[in-house]
Amino acid sequence: MPTSTVEDYLKCIYLEQERTPGLLVPTGQIAAALQITPGTATAMVKTLADSGLVTHEPYAGVSLTPAGAQLAKRVLRRHRLVELFLVRVMGINWSEVHSEAEVLEHAVSDRLIERMDEMLGRPEKDPHGDPIPTARGDVREVEDLTTLLDCTVDVPLVLVRVIDQRTEFLRLLERHGLTPGTQLIVTGRDGLAETVEVQPQSGETLRLGFRAASTVLVEVLKD
Repeated sequence: MPTSTVEDYLKCIYLEQERTPGLLVPTGQIAAALQITPGTATAMVKTLADSGLVTHEPYAGVSLTPAGAQLAKRVLRRHRLVELFLVRVMGINWSEVHSEAEVLEHAVSDRLIERMDEMLGRPEKDPHGDPIPTARGDVREVEDLTTLLDCTVDVPLVLVRVIDQRTEFLRLLERHGLTPGTQLIVTGRDGLAETVEVQPQSGETLRLGFRAASTVLVEVLKD
């Protein structure tokens, strides 16, 4: 069984690859995401490469092997099902479950995860809109998603997924009625101030910085 440290690295690399498909993930990027030193990340990457879980190209970066990707999706499945269980069954706010799931994802058994999945009705998404891998490792990705930074202005949209899951940011979105499934319109962008103006279907107008706006995924509202 992989250690929790190995699982953390594989999950991190998977998520970074997801943000930049087809590109190698620099070890410095891994170190920043995990809040560790670059030297520590480099040493662990070499261990993962020796184990056949990643492919490492010195001075370029890493990518997951099929075995590494399968393990990463297994961790993500546990994490996201735990988050949804904590929200739906335990009544914990969606802004607070990420840190709890970070701990529980390493401790919960496959048997318990299967029972959670069954109880929740075999869900496809967690509370933040992230896809939940199946027990086989299949992931249903939604096509035609864009971010608040890149979407068309003055077009009705539906919020699908929030990648930035810091508690404060999720609470900010919730206060303005911006949760997965809600409708909104981007009414303007200010390149000089680097802000995006968002008008929820119900709620006050919100201005987000470009970096925050790039972590909110939306799709055009279908007729």
